[in-house]
Amino acid sequence: MNYSFFDFLTLIGALGMFLYGMKVMSEGIQKAAGDRMQSILSSMTNNRFAGVFTGLLITALIQSSSATTVMVVSFVNAGLLSLTQSIAVIMGANVGTTVTAWIISLFGFTVKISDMVFPILAISIPLIFSKNNQRRYWGEFLIGFSLLFMGMDYMKEAVPDLRENPDALAFLNNYTNMGYGSVLLFMLIGTILTIIMQSSSAMMAITLIMCSQGWVSFEIAAAMVLGENIGTTITANLAALSANVSAKRAAFAHMLFNIFGVCWMLILFYPFTRLIIALVGQINNIPVEEVDRLLNSSVALLPEDEAAKAATTVSFSLALFHSVFNVCNVLIMIWFIKFYEKIVTSAIKQKKATDEEFQLKYINTGMMAASELNLPQARQEIVVYAERVRRMFGMVQSLMHEKEGSEAFSKLYSRIEKYEQICDRMEIEIASFLNKVVSGRLSYDGKLQVNSMLTMVTEIESIGDCCYNLARTLVRKQEAGVKFNDEIIANIDALLSLDADALDGLVNVLSKSENADIIATYNKENEINNFRNQLRAANMDNINAKHYDYQEGIYYMDIVAEAESLGDYIVNVVDAVKQQSRHKLKV
Repeated sequence: MNYSFFDFLTLIGALGMFLYGMKVMSEGIQKAAGDRMQSILSSMTNNRFAGVFTGLLITALIQSSSATTVMVVSFVNAGLLSLTQSIAVIMGANVGTTVTAWIISLFGFTVKISDMVFPILAISIPLIFSKNNQRRYWGEFLIGFSLLFMGMDYMKEAVPDLRENPDALAFLNNYTNMGYGSVLLFMLIGTILTIIMQSSSAMMAITLIMCSQGWVSFEIAAAMVLGENIGTTITANLAALSANVSAKRAAFAHMLFNIFGVCWMLILFYPFTRLIIALVGQINNIPVEEVDRLLNSSVALLPEDEAAKAATTVSFSLALFHSVFNVCNVLIMIWFIKFYEKIVTSAIKQKKATDEEFQLKYINTGMMAASELNLPQARQEIVVYAERVRRMFGMVQSLMHEKEGSEAFSKLYSRIEKYEQICDRMEIEIASFLNKVVSGRLSYDGKLQVNSMLTMVTEIESIGDCCYNLARTLVRKQEAGVKFNDEIIANIDALLSLDADALDGLVNVLSKSENADIIATYNKENEINNFRNQLRAANMDNINAKHYDYQEGIYYMDIVAEAESLGDYIVNVVDAVKQQSRHKLKV
């Protein structure tokens, strides 16, 4: 075979350029869209049909069904999408990914796009160096687009020429002439190669080139496309490995949907491929026999004008097969979304975990390519963090009224200690995740959002420290044999009640970002400050008036000071939320 190792490396390099171009193009459009991508997913999935359309639209925009499904899994993990919504979006993503095949088919085989690559690069360079974020992201998109088609062009040239290597075709015929066995074999090959490359779009490009160059017949190429539909589900399942149960279910539903679709297609494979051939003939106004001849000819062995016509017909037919199959699959399966939900819910069961076990609920170790889309997970986890600290504060309030020296007092204090350790670990884990996000390809506004979230995490941890310090003060008071009178207990209860209201407001602000809640939290903090000042001013008078002794007053003022500091930290978190909201509006 007249094909050197250097030629093989050229082919691998061309594939690498194609994949990198796809990655840069997808990330560029995702960063340009920013939080709007999340808004589209959250607001346009009210019913199954809207969900399918949303998945189709986003995948058509970002040119990657894998990116869409990983995004969906991540949003399910962050609680932004329900399982039912996610299944509908994933179905739409399967249709949206066929747009990539049409772009490759039309521009890669019909138009000489490689002649336009350098002019496109010339336009993108000034955009890349622009100070405007949006222009810079669109510049990245254009560079990715250029690299994609440069890689496509080089791949076509690097594929072995059948005129010079007739033995290769004879070797392939041993595996392509086994009838239905060949269909199953090449479907498996398509699945494995897609899993390896983690891109059904890249595998689709290779399949188009192999078929257009005459290496495999149209039917074998169609079988590979079916395999690619299964292989592309692996990406989302890998992303869900460390995610929560809902995300695992969404990824599993994606796999089931594609596998069931391929199963019914295998039953109707030959009639369906004949239908596609008939449709190609109707659309292009060519006799079916002529379409059949062009699809099953060795393109590389045809005269130049015939070869170009055959390559166009092959690419058009495969793109049509890909689209019609996925559209039919969605039209059939859309009525069984609830059935899918029941299957995956039964297969992947929710494990029970106590609140005192350390675990992150929404953040997982799998990072999405566009760092911007990792932020919703962190936001949701911060809400969980604040809710945990609020429960911890409730324990402190209860500790105030437990009988000192009792077993119940000791158990409650131990729980508060455990919560404090969990709070410390949550701060580290969330901050580490955010640092990974900010080290990726993150927009300027995204980086500002991360800074705000890091501030929130630090200040929430300080609230947890305040809760622990309050509990320790009560323990020290007990060890010193100091008892508070009814007046002190009533004042502390009133102050802690104001803190509890402020914490409730904080959780609402973090989960809803409502301005009314923000203003209410500021007002509550002013009440805490004013009440603290009143108690501090009255303290020495009460000691002098013998309402309580000096040592009792020391522990009393320690608790008052800690409770007031807690209010300050709450306001710091609210300030960070306000900053984050401003950055989100800019995106």
